[in-house]
Amino acid sequence: MRDPRYDILFEPMKIGPLTAKNRFYQVPHCNGGGYRDPSAAAAMRGIKAEGGWGVIFTEQCEMHHTSEITPFIELRLWEDKDIPQLRKMSEQMKTHGALAGIQLAYSGINGPNLYTKEVPLAPSALPIRTFTNDPVQARALDKQDIKDLRRWFVNAAKRSKDAGFDLICLYGAHGFGIFQHFLSRATNQRSDEYGGSLENRARFSQEVIADMRDAIGDTMAITLRVSLDETIGELGFSNAEVRDYIEMNKDLPDLWDLAQGTWEDCSGPSRFKEEAAQEQLVRGIHELTDKPIVGVGRFTSPDVMAKMVKSGTLDFIGCARPSIADPFLPKKIEEGRIEDIRECIGCNICITGDMTMSISRCTQNPTFMEEWRKGWHPEKMNDKGDSDNVLIVGSGPAGLEAAWALCRRGYDVAVAEARDVIGGRVARERLLPGLSAWGRVVDYRDYQLSQRPNVEIYRESELDADSILEFGFENVCIATGSTWRRDGVSRQHVVPMPIAEGAKIYTPDDLMDGTIPSGRVVVYDDDHYYMGGVLAELLAKQGAQATLVTPSAFVSDWTNNTLEQIAIHPRLVEAGVEIVLNQGVTEIHPDHVVSNCVYTDRTWKIEADAVVMVASRLETNGVYNDLKAREAEWADAGIKSVKLIGDANAPGPIAWATYAGHRYARELDGEDIGDALPFRREITELAVD
Repeated sequence: MRDPRYDILFEPMKIGPLTAKNRFYQVPHCNGGGYRDPSAAAAMRGIKAEGGWGVIFTEQCEMHHTSEITPFIELRLWEDKDIPQLRKMSEQMKTHGALAGIQLAYSGINGPNLYTKEVPLAPSALPIRTFTNDPVQARALDKQDIKDLRRWFVNAAKRSKDAGFDLICLYGAHGFGIFQHFLSRATNQRSDEYGGSLENRARFSQEVIADMRDAIGDTMAITLRVSLDETIGELGFSNAEVRDYIEMNKDLPDLWDLAQGTWEDCSGPSRFKEEAAQEQLVRGIHELTDKPIVGVGRFTSPDVMAKMVKSGTLDFIGCARPSIADPFLPKKIEEGRIEDIRECIGCNICITGDMTMSISRCTQNPTFMEEWRKGWHPEKMNDKGDSDNVLIVGSGPAGLEAAWALCRRGYDVAVAEARDVIGGRVARERLLPGLSAWGRVVDYRDYQLSQRPNVEIYRESELDADSILEFGFENVCIATGSTWRRDGVSRQHVVPMPIAEGAKIYTPDDLMDGTIPSGRVVVYDDDHYYMGGVLAELLAKQGAQATLVTPSAFVSDWTNNTLEQIAIHPRLVEAGVEIVLNQGVTEIHPDHVVSNCVYTDRTWKIEADAVVMVASRLETNGVYNDLKAREAEWADAGIKSVKLIGDANAPGPIAWATYAGHRYARELDGEDIGDALPFRREITELAVD
């Protein structure tokens, strides 16, 4: 039964003419599917409805063809032809009594229009602001353009109603929406009645909402998403101006949707942002308006959620990433199963789907975006197959996820771990600076497995092929992980680099095992995800004179896709780390490294007492190879299958490992599909000539 402390979270709440069944509000979030994979996106939202969310929104939906953000893939509502796929989504969202919302976006100065080739329109003529720095400028909207834009929003509102949505969110946050562009003096430099004073800058939002109300009446609710603080200085739309704007327009929308600054500020990873990090920016705003307020902050704790409501700070608990990690979060709180919540770890791997224009992943929830493509449900497993038991060798994220999924299918599972602690790489990485929340990957699965009678975990149990052949398990899953290379092989070097005798070389594994070099230390990062930056920070904190050298133009380059690169670089500078970009390492000697320019190949020396090599990883697959070499003995040993998964198969981020473990568990004893695709996809129909 539900803990009475959380009753307040399940109170019905009014939003304009509508009533939400509870206070759980899935704010708009990307997923990498958009207009390309509408059924996958719709099924994902439908799972949220089943999980108990009271309000569920789409991602950003481009409402007119004169403002689009190619190459990024979002939803589109350009013409009536777009309505059917959006209606499919709204129907899924409303299946369990949730309100379905659509976020209408006109990207303005963020829309380069690379697909439509239309001239971008914005409040003022300025260069386009995108992640890809497109060399395009926007033309300032004239009075007729503004009238047209108001009409386009009305048309989009009518289409949203036809598509079955209950709520419309007008996007004016994160620097991405036209409403913020009008409100901010940084992007609105007009001298007419739409620029200058806050009253003038507010005019466009007032006019659009009035137009939309006239068009759709009281059948839908209108919400407005605005930034709490642009955090760009005096020219920006500050928290003080936000409060003035809300006070002078207190009844403008049916709900105020408040989100901090840039997307990087709002969705900061757990390395840099705590839960409820935006509380101070929101506190007190409710004194300025009687309309309900939703805010975000990577909420994972029901106690924090209840506090935010009881304190009068928020009326709705806005969640994007936590709703991805566990779509059933509301239902688990309602049923008194707090310990069963898969808490978001704040790694932001989900955002990389949007940034790389691919289907999103989640480290904690490997079924995310596979609900339709593969028929995976986050809380339900397929039935057990013909065999009865599985031995999993290795208890890293792949092995633990495989065990958790297999035991729910009904298999008897044994997990053999060579070390005295389970968790593999996660158990070690969680101890590095800023990564403690990542330990939830292990904690969740450790607890769940401990509740299952059909799972046994054996620590300090390193196995070889002989032992495995003697045990008599029907299925063997090898999830033995990987180790970091110390020879430099990665991208710059495809063969081992020259390393002189006497040079001190360390790998991330050495540092995670407690061996921390001192003195002048070069961190050579040719991995480009988080590890190089994290280890440089660790070394600086331990007193080393750290220099990070990377062939990339950015520190921890790939973290641009997780929205944390912008925070990693200043963190390292503040820690005293010297940063050397666009530079490789060609030779390592006892007292220096030879560094080269990636463009000119010019070389010079960097003094170093030691080098931390963050290059690539080697699969730990010896046991698997030994078993494969003895495949003729499997039948006599009772073995039906041997499978290599996770980092032991091909090293990647943790989310790749949990996905591999889950896929192994789902497909065990499945039929052979031959060369058929292992997932469903949608193909754009050919136009009629």
